[in-house]
Formats: sequence, structure tokens, C-alpha cells
Amino acid sequence: QVQIVESGGGLVQPGGSLRLSCAASGTILSIYAMGWYRQAPGKQRELVARISSLGITNYASSVKGRFTISRDNAKNAVYLQMNNLKSEDTAVYYCNADLRENWTARGDYWGQGTQVTVSS
Repeated sequence: QVQIVESGGGLVQPGGSLRLSCAASGTILSIYAMGWYRQAPGKQRELVARISSLGITNYASSVKGRFTISRDNAKNAVYLQMNNLKSEDTAVYYCNADLRENWTARGDYWGQGTQVTVSS
């Protein structure tokens, strides 16, 4: 059984910073891409940032230059450093992992989400 667990959300003032962490655990043969998505109230879930197993990254245009995604393959972990936060970054942030449990099972796995609120 695979578990994806996020941490690091909270309340921060505009212009502030937060760091989200996510770790995958359980029966894992290999992890391909890992990423962060977010969903604001009344909106669809959207990609924030994604990183491949080789460290290739891509970002939503709205967060480029402010957010940085990184990963630690030894720990099956991915991080999101968020700087210069804006009110429009307020959302529930979800960690995603494209991983293989065994030679016949590969799929997308999601965490439970962590709330990020940017407000003065």
C-alpha cells in the first residue's frame, strides 16, 4: 500500500514564504515524476510544478520565479519552496507521484492535501 503524505501548509502574510514537503512510502519499485497541484475554492485543480526523476522541472506561469520544486530520490520526497506569496496562491495543495508499485502496477497517487492561506 502506497501512502503520500504532505506537510508544511499554514497561514502566511502576503510576501511571505512557506515550504511544503511530501513523502511517498510503502511498496514502491520506482518513482517517475512528482509534482504539486492546487485547488482553490470554486476552481479546478491545477498544476503548480512538476519534476521528473532526472530533475527536469516545469512550472505554472503564475508561480515561475517565486516557487521552486525539488526532490530527494533517496527519501522518495518532493518539496515546494514558495516565496513572495500572494493572496491568489491560497488553495489546498496536493502532492502527486507517478510511481510503480511492481512490474505490473503503475499509476498516479495523491496526498490528502495541505491548506495554504495567504492573508494579512
